[in-house]
Amino acid sequence: MANPVWTRLRSISLTKWILISMVIGTLIGYIWPEASQSLRPLSQIFLRMIKSIIAPLIFATLVIGIAGHGDDMKRVGRLALKSIIYFEIVTTLALFIGLFAVNLTKPGVGVQLAGDPTQAQQFAARKQTFADVLSHIVPESIIQAGASNEVLQIVFWSIIFAVALAQVRGKAKEWMISTCESLAEVMFKFTGLVMKYAPIGIGAAIAVTVGHSGLSVLINLGKLILTLYGALVVFMLGVLLPVALMARVPIARFFKQIKEPALIAFSTTSSEAALPLAMQRMEAFGVPRRIVAFVMPTGYSFNLDGTTLYLSLASVFAAQAAGINMTVGQQLIMMLTLMLTSKGVAAVPRASLVILSGTLASFGLPLEAVALILGVDELMDMARTTVNLIGNCLATVVMARWEGEFDDAKAQQVTEAKAA
Repeated sequence: MANPVWTRLRSISLTKWILISMVIGTLIGYIWPEASQSLRPLSQIFLRMIKSIIAPLIFATLVIGIAGHGDDMKRVGRLALKSIIYFEIVTTLALFIGLFAVNLTKPGVGVQLAGDPTQAQQFAARKQTFADVLSHIVPESIIQAGASNEVLQIVFWSIIFAVALAQVRGKAKEWMISTCESLAEVMFKFTGLVMKYAPIGIGAAIAVTVGHSGLSVLINLGKLILTLYGALVVFMLGVLLPVALMARVPIARFFKQIKEPALIAFSTTSSEAALPLAMQRMEAFGVPRRIVAFVMPTGYSFNLDGTTLYLSLASVFAAQAAGINMTVGQQLIMMLTLMLTSKGVAAVPRASLVILSGTLASFGLPLEAVALILGVDELMDMARTTVNLIGNCLATVVMARWEGEFDDAKAQQVTEAKAA
């Protein structure tokens, strides 16, 4: 006879377990801040397991999507063009919403810049130009790209490999596609196993964050944090929601599919941590595998909506904190710079600080502002990473609808199955 307590525990959904673990992690970090830092390895284990999935999953799904469904390369090119156009429009809107928000609330006015700018100078030294981004797309070694989780390099190499495979005939092609199909299925099962550990890893990540920064971070620089959160809400309601309505996305069902990946993104501040589960959920939602496999990883380099909005807000905040009154023209030039240099930024924690520091250095703005932002960056990173995740999930559905391949019946079936 089954233990009723164990049966009840097993009936709790992954979403609820994640929420429970976040509450427990917050309490541990608040009550035992020093001891909570010893939980860091538990969160690192989760992130390492997730990152180990990225390269084989992207490779397998892209090869299947391109080479496994006919030899029509025009479809691939059409999807790429549509995706780039969509990404550019949405991220540009995100930049200008951040620019409007920071000029409206002026969170940097009256801030006293203090602190050691050394760490910010280290970020600035790693600044990259648009030419650097272009050359960085092409990997010197696919093994090295996979080991470093360079998502865009993996995507580039996988697309070339898939196009080459599409030109092959006979058993060699059949064997390779069959192998990739098997690899993809195994990696999705692998993701399911890793997700069973997610509540422990996420709870530990929250405990470490709260223990390190304390709840006082909700007060320090609160205006900046509230401005970012408010701007992100405006972006989701003013941009993502209308896009979803125009694309006839079943919003309630879409939210049910992304809530668990979004919670993972929020708690770990890493888009990569949520990528495998998000890809799995979007495919189950009715987006064809070939579209999920191309749009989602590419979007993680070119469609970071939350990050681009944050960059516009944080850069003007630095000018305000330094007492520098930038004209509208100067701000627009800085936005154009951010629009170019933010492309290809890695979807990992703190990568946006490299872009921010480089931009501030280019425009002669004080790097001490980055040192100031570092104190509350974890809270802001949670929000912008979640919006990155939601924006990329929505992009896959929009592209599927644009291509006329979104499966409404499958979306209905998976929702009913989850409800049952």
